Amino acid sequence: MVQFTAHRRDMAARLAGADGALGRAVKTWIRSLNKRLYPYLTRHVGDDVLFLNWSYQEDPPMALALEAADEPYRYPIQLYHCTATQAGELAGKRVLEVGCGHGGGASYLTRALGPASYIGLDLNPAGIEFCRRRHHVPGLEFVHGDAENLPFPPQSFDTVINIESSHCYHHFDRFLGEVARVLRPGGAFLYADVRHRLECAQWEAALAGAPGLRVIAWREINAEVLRGIELNSAQWQAVADSLVPGFLRRVARKGTPARGSGIYRRLESGTTSYRMYHLAKTSGDSHS
Repeated sequence: MVQFTAHRRDMAARLAGADGALGRAVKTWIRSLNKRLYPYLTRHVGDDVLFLNWSYQEDPPMALALEAADEPYRYPIQLYHCTATQAGELAGKRVLEVGCGHGGGASYLTRALGPASYIGLDLNPAGIEFCRRRHHVPGLEFVHGDAENLPFPPQSFDTVINIESSHCYHHFDRFLGEVARVLRPGGAFLYADVRHRLECAQWEAALAGAPGLRVIAWREINAEVLRGIELNSAQWQAVADSLVPGFLRRVARKGTPARGSGIYRRLESGTTSYRMYHLAKTSGDSHS
């Protein structure tokens, strides 16, 4: 493992800092890219691409009972299931998912865990159209909206879920403020995402210092995500192949969550950290 001097650590922190000019510029570029990328994905992949998140598998393997139609999506579903059940059952809860993608997780959690209502929100209008066309589940609806300006009144939800989406947000602190605003006191924020290792201290500080939210538990899940990626590589490689001409497929596959890709290698080396969090809305704060 590379050992950093104090000077190099300081330089790395400055480069990774979201409050620095480089951090803001990079996040602005990523946000602009994603606003184009996700609608492109939606328009060019088939109706069977219901999950845009990576995968998850425990050791020993999870014995999650799935319907036959859900079985092809076992590994991304397992990431949703484990994240969403950190605080117990969703039965009877009012649930909001911010960054719902193609709605596969929203559909599964609504059918399997029985919330009173479930709203999936996403910034990608083409993705919301896809979700409304593809998923017809009682109690489930989809809304176009911005994670940093949620279109709901205070204390609208018992649970907010966010899977592998917040790294795209330009102002992570605003998103956390919106989560606290729309959660009822005692409500749960159930969250999984990835960051570069150099960003982790700032990530932790943002979560620990978010007004109205308290970290209950968290854990790094690199090993489980790597295991899931290994088992789900073929599906993501097929998605990459469907998006580009044949001569570009080898390059495109390197950018997918598949065995041997850049994503895989960074997780394996620990350059990136994939984490699962459970936070709770505190009572009597200014967002109430």
